[in-house]
Amino acid sequence: MEKILVTGGAGFIGSHTVVALQESGYEVVIADNLSNSDEMVVSQIKKITKIDPVFEKIDLTCTKDTVRLFEVHKPDAVIHFASYKAVGESVQKPLSYYFNNITSLLNVLDGMRHVGCERIIFSSSCTVYGIPDELPVTEKFPRKKACSPYGNTKKISEDILADAVYAAFHNDRELPLKAVSLRYFNPTGAHPSALIGELPLGVPNNLMPYITQTAAGIRPVLNVFGNDYNTPDGTCIRDYIHVCDLAEAHVLALKYNKVSSFVEMFNIGTGRGYSVLEVIKSFEKMSGVHLNYEFAPRRRGDVEKIWSSPAKAEELLNWKAYRSLDDMTETAWKWQLAVLSA
Repeated sequence: MEKILVTGGAGFIGSHTVVALQESGYEVVIADNLSNSDEMVVSQIKKITKIDPVFEKIDLTCTKDTVRLFEVHKPDAVIHFASYKAVGESVQKPLSYYFNNITSLLNVLDGMRHVGCERIIFSSSCTVYGIPDELPVTEKFPRKKACSPYGNTKKISEDILADAVYAAFHNDRELPLKAVSLRYFNPTGAHPSALIGELPLGVPNNLMPYITQTAAGIRPVLNVFGNDYNTPDGTCIRDYIHVCDLAEAHVLALKYNKVSSFVEMFNIGTGRGYSVLEVIKSFEKMSGVHLNYEFAPRRRGDVEKIWSSPAKAEELLNWKAYRSLDDMTETAWKWQLAVLSA
């Protein structure tokens, strides 16, 4: 049984990935500072899988604590989610984003080197493509100027990984460092059990929890940022992917055994773009709730439209997104109702 260290494993994507890992027979250690999550998630994971993951509350920007984490647990591989992730907030607090996201990755890589851990799956983002010249986006597209500090931290992190992998490969290490970067599009939805889902602290930055909290009466109105984009209905278009499909991609990425002198990049999306208004209509259909929404000015850092070509992941990882937009909105609403009744 391989031991996988999941940084940020109490968060939205991390917790669903922990479930998928445990259901696939892996031993999991969660490392999380709970800055945007709750320790309760660990017990919820146990309810789903009947397995209690090891949990370590730790700030990965502390080098000493991070190295100690690796010394104690000696993982076989790392899945690195831990980062600040809100596009809008990163525009307001760029230095916090650079310090947290870059420092934590450097410390994780140092911890891996310290104990001889050779594999890392990195949580990247479609934001590294900036504003693409054409659609759908493939991994062969050049990375362009990021539209936000958050996106830039993902670009920089990919560069750090690329340098580390190249150096390990060419320094004749017995087992070169192997890195896979999964470039997510827009994760949403929740586990069908409604035991875990997206529960941001404070005002949501992502569309789906903003929708569900508005429908639940927690927020008075849903702000749709911009209705004058060059899209069919004037609102931004994104490639939304169910978080359970995304979690399964990480399990398959762990099994990817190609060894090379570069980081292997994979788009993780559905290959289909949906506008904000299309997501709202899907939610209203699946929930039976009429949403109170209004248009607001464009938000700095937002890309007009982007969706993926997931062909490479389908071919090399044998991965495919199976869940629909209606599955995403339905499970997200069931999760919100479960939170309200808890």
